[in-house]
Amino acid sequence: MNKTVNQKAWFLVLPVLVLVAFSAVIPLMTVVNYSVQDTFGNNQFFWAGLEWFREMLASERMWNALSRQLAFSVIILAIEIPLGIYIALNMPKKGFWASFCLVLMSLPLLIPWNVVGTIWQIFGRVDIGLLGYTLDKIGVSYNYTQDFFAAWATLIVMDVWHWTSLVALLAYAGLQSIPDAYYQAAKIDQASRWNVFRFIELPKMAGVLMIAILLRFMDSFMIYTEPFVVTGGGPGNATTFLSIDLVKMAMGQFDLGPAAAFSIMYFLVILLISWVFYTVMTNLDKRDGV
Repeated sequence: MNKTVNQKAWFLVLPVLVLVAFSAVIPLMTVVNYSVQDTFGNNQFFWAGLEWFREMLASERMWNALSRQLAFSVIILAIEIPLGIYIALNMPKKGFWASFCLVLMSLPLLIPWNVVGTIWQIFGRVDIGLLGYTLDKIGVSYNYTQDFFAAWATLIVMDVWHWTSLVALLAYAGLQSIPDAYYQAAKIDQASRWNVFRFIELPKMAGVLMIAILLRFMDSFMIYTEPFVVTGGGPGNATTFLSIDLVKMAMGQFDLGPAAAFSIMYFLVILLISWVFYTVMTNLDKRDGV
């Protein structure tokens, strides 16, 4: 029997689509305009073609920022995804403590990004911060403003503290959708805990984990506020990620043409890698029959 498709639902979301398109297309057109032109002020523009794109592709500065950005995103995903799954597996499934844990896990997600950066910027200071002061007293050399490793460790721990909750909540939602009959069948078959996770829980979490990976990759790849507040991109250029480098180029140096080309390439990289993630995980789901 053929299923009737009702297209009237599009009229309900059409106003939102128009609004989003309007608010997104105009800034995008402005960026594209700047990326192919040069200006010397007074609103006078000169056609530059693809010059700024070629300059950015040959820029060692951009490639260094891209490598730092990719390294940060890979480390973040490698920590937060397994940690979030582990937390979700050990959270209570029902009762008061389940609700309590859900509220507790949601608290870090309610804190604005600039506040998170400020918290950790103060927390890590050697003179007044609890973390920095404690490490200094026990003889551990820690100064995120001068040491490369300390700066990276601070940003990674900060991001893990802030966003692992999102992965845990998504994984928990996937676990809650598993019928009890699956666990009862596994118990009858005397399946080990690992086999229950491998063949029951992990496949059922595959969809939400794909969402978690995509969200965390895109967010970590576009991170700006937290590292800017904590380290300002330092020490040196150790934590100067793509977003920080782009702002320095556009606002600090006022190189609008290169910055516009940089931002378009930045957007395309995010779009490409996100598409690769989505395609790979979708194919895995189809292969496993999920």
